[in-house]
Amino acid sequence: MSDKVTTLGAMEKEVSSCTRCPLHESRTHTVFGEGAVDADVLVVGEAPGKDEDISGRPFVGRSGRLLRDLLNENLGESGVDIFIANLVKCRPPNNRNPESTEIEACVGYLYRQIETISPKVVLAVGAFAAKTLLSTKLGVGALRGQIYYDGKLAVAPSFHPAAALRGGPSVVTKIRADLALVNLFLKGEIQPCPYP
Repeated sequence: MSDKVTTLGAMEKEVSSCTRCPLHESRTHTVFGEGAVDADVLVVGEAPGKDEDISGRPFVGRSGRLLRDLLNENLGESGVDIFIANLVKCRPPNNRNPESTEIEACVGYLYRQIETISPKVVLAVGAFAAKTLLSTKLGVGALRGQIYYDGKLAVAPSFHPAAALRGGPSVVTKIRADLALVNLFLKGEIQPCPYP
């Protein structure tokens, strides 16, 4: 068993008994993440929803299925390995947005996942993931269309698939464009820009 598998397994066990914030009181399951431990791309959303809380798996609801289809269609066919996770590992009640204190309590787990998996790029889907990882107040609409790099971590912001379900084909087209950008970056065909 590889060191990464062992490290992530121990971390998942730690997350499963986490009580750092009040979200643990209402969760059914923690949602640690899943995918290739040597992933080229680490996808980061904001928090689990109802379906994820029930299953303990990330992005399995309606918007998650859309995301997985888009990832498979745009990256999977190129042989890109992917790991999927969230900023917050427990579902906020009624699928509300995670609060800043909840993100602060949980984001250390994400940074440890990033350090262990060592992806070539993090695809940050949605405002909370993008703003947290890039330490910015700018929204996804202003951030997307670029890969940002600070010398340690490359981040590609994009819309959350839930926005595509609400916004329709035009948002799906923008997500596809962002995934094409990730593909070009992985092939070394585009250069990243500094963090905003």
